[in-house]
Amino acid sequence: MIRVLFVGDVFGQPGRRVLSAQLPQLRKTADFVIVNMENAAGGFGLHRDAADAALRAGADCMTLGNHAWHHRDIYKLLLDEVNYPIVRPLNYADPGTPGLGWRTFEVRNAQGKPERLTVVNVLGRVFMEAVSNPFRAMDELLERDDLGSVFVDMHAEATSEKAGLAWHLDGRVAAVIGTHTHVPTADTRILPGGTAFQSDVGFTGPHDSIIGSDPEGPIQRFVTERPHRYAVAEGRAELNAVYVQIEWGRAEAIERYRYVEETEGVGGMGR
Repeated sequence: MIRVLFVGDVFGQPGRRVLSAQLPQLRKTADFVIVNMENAAGGFGLHRDAADAALRAGADCMTLGNHAWHHRDIYKLLLDEVNYPIVRPLNYADPGTPGLGWRTFEVRNAQGKPERLTVVNVLGRVFMEAVSNPFRAMDELLERDDLGSVFVDMHAEATSEKAGLAWHLDGRVAAVIGTHTHVPTADTRILPGGTAFQSDVGFTGPHDSIIGSDPEGPIQRFVTERPHRYAVAEGRAELNAVYVQIEWGRAEAIERYRYVEETEGVGGMGR
């Protein structure tokens, strides 16, 4: 049995700060840590400094999303598979896409015995840019028999599409956890076949914001109906995550976790 901690989208410097402060302690209660770093660099994508900070804090694997290619750094990071355990979205049609859409890790459980865990990152298509079909991409991947337990980060906009993939994969993967919308959902459950599911784990970033951005930019866009510059909000941050307990490829338990700083970098509340 292994206990996996999955931390939702890290957003900008406030997200990196709260991750660096809280993950070392949280890592003590997990056998493996996955962190979605889709928005870690100024709200868009991942660069080397953010990746290094996450690894120092205790991340074992980093996943991405629709902003994967925003920073030039990502190309070198994806090619350095030894030092940077990054999983980019699986369902790109181009076979020459840099990096890996899934990676298998050997995880030591509480008894010190090794177990195989495969982390997969897929993009949704509803209200998103065009990519290959995530359902068919997962079906093709799951034809392999060497994956061990499978944990899926589905980076998607529509709750229905995330739920659809979870039910489609129920009993074949240990977990399907959604990212991208930055708001934690209350539909945490284990499906009948043993797949843990939550539509969105929430994000790790500025608490007093509009999904990470300073409110002024989004409000002006809504009011004027014209483009406006978005800036990462400042101040206190929050961290959202889920713990999934996995045995023999199935989820035994899933638990939401949330931490909110009382003031910037100080205090907060846990589960």
